[in-house]
Amino acid sequence: MNKDLVLTMIPEWPQLPASCEKALLEQFLRAEAMALWAVRSSQLHAVPAKARVFLERHEADEQAHLSQFECLLGQRARGRDQLPAMPQQWPVLAVQLYGYEMLGLAFAKFLVGVRPDLLSILQDERRHVGFFEQEVKALLTSNSSAVAQARAAARAWRRKLPRTLNRYLRHESFAPFRQAMANAITLTIDRRFIHMGLLQKPTVGNSIP
Repeated sequence: MNKDLVLTMIPEWPQLPASCEKALLEQFLRAEAMALWAVRSSQLHAVPAKARVFLERHEADEQAHLSQFECLLGQRARGRDQLPAMPQQWPVLAVQLYGYEMLGLAFAKFLVGVRPDLLSILQDERRHVGFFEQEVKALLTSNSSAVAQARAAARAWRRKLPRTLNRYLRHESFAPFRQAMANAITLTIDRRFIHMGLLQKPTVGNSIP
């Protein structure tokens, strides 16, 4: 599939039934905990001043989201002994955070379909994606070293996407919709990466195992 065809394709987002609500909430509980740790770890590295200010606010958002999902599910997120290792180079870190924020936005769209009262989660995810999108765009118009790092990071992150989706969509209630969900997420991310110039062509691996 060439990149021009990908850019003309419109993702078809499946409407999930109420039976998927608990699985979506549980996935968000895990994802918000992971995002919180990743954002905290990212602040330990040298990042642009504007990004540091955003990451501080981002951490507060993720903590609030995590608390909200803990209340909704009546359970606590699993803790961890140490923060995850995050890339030290800003172009690589920005692309990695951008990719995972797009995943968060995709799942927020599914969540709002069954829980319209959680629209604020979708709005926050859109704001997070918007920030990192602007940061990545700026990197792609900077020096050649930053551009090369950002594109290499995007290719590496995209290659891992099918395995990531396999983990995110493993709940049995997703089974009838799993491939459609994966296709919608993958096409959306490919379109964004290609449109921005992070990818020159679609990466092989558009479906979950």
